[in-house]
Amino acid sequence: MNPVALRLLSQQFICPQFDKPEAVVNHMGAMQAQEYRLMRWAVAMRTKKPSAKAFKKAFDSGQIIRLHLMRGTWQLVSAEDYWPLLELCSAKALAVIKGWMSSNKISIPEEEVKRIREILVKTAADKGSVTKEDFVHALAEKDIHMDDHRLSYHIRYAELSGTLCSGDLLPMKATYALAADKVKTHVKMDRDETLAMLARKYFQSRQPATLEDFVWWSGLNVNDCRRGIEILGDYLHVETCHGASLQQQRRKYYITDDCRTRGFRKGKYLLIPPYDEYLIGYKSRDIVLSPDYSHKAHNNSGIFQPIIAHDGVICGNWTPFKEDLQTTFFMGEHEADLQEEWKRYKTYQLK
Repeated sequence: MNPVALRLLSQQFICPQFDKPEAVVNHMGAMQAQEYRLMRWAVAMRTKKPSAKAFKKAFDSGQIIRLHLMRGTWQLVSAEDYWPLLELCSAKALAVIKGWMSSNKISIPEEEVKRIREILVKTAADKGSVTKEDFVHALAEKDIHMDDHRLSYHIRYAELSGTLCSGDLLPMKATYALAADKVKTHVKMDRDETLAMLARKYFQSRQPATLEDFVWWSGLNVNDCRRGIEILGDYLHVETCHGASLQQQRRKYYITDDCRTRGFRKGKYLLIPPYDEYLIGYKSRDIVLSPDYSHKAHNNSGIFQPIIAHDGVICGNWTPFKEDLQTTFFMGEHEADLQEEWKRYKTYQLK
């Protein structure tokens, strides 16, 4: 088993299988979307022909939804998965958010939640797609003033209740819309069905991965994650990493029976955005990132940097939003030309 090659294939970085951005998001189950501008590249680079316009079309039409979900952080999910995942993950995500509030000494009584929710709903209903500034203005008209931190918690509450989700895609600012209007698909699944669906999508798109990886990524408890794996039965099998470090050899990696194994080619560079699933989708990242350089990719506070992968191994950093490619390598010797990948990144914004 070559775990790096399998991850590149499963994550759609090489030999991508999908033409449309919404198909990528559906394949991945959920994708970290912390960085508003670069989440688009995270999806687009996994398509056959990266296109910013195609992403905007899918986002504005409600085929791709952005909201705070797993671990209380920003995620992209497909319209098909939105309602089942919200029902499965919202309780845990809400507990995480309340923990953050407690540590920041913020308490929001139910009466306030209800009153503010009504104003948020009316504002979104009137405008269709609104910014946080629109909410601030609407609250001010009711003589309600609160800091940005408190308002953000109210918005997250509304997201996790299935009231608000992402609105139209703007260049720099997040917008919000009524979820009932935005997400037309309303698939109903029981808990076991959703657990199985999430486990299947996780391992299909991130294999090889461990139970601990799945628990970390999903934010669910270990029993729920084990249940999802158990329901899948023989569809998943366990393998170990031979020739790897002793720590890696001790792990039990799950692989699907239909795992792709062909398509790896040497010499390929990838310009990967911050918060990408290639790293954040796993608890243990040492298969593709040497622990000696983990601080170059992310810090202990959960801040992730743009990274460069060479043949799937993280070896440097790059700087988005510049006219010319700027790179810094921290591992190995790299004299190869990255202009092909840089051109792909710059061109996708025009399509």
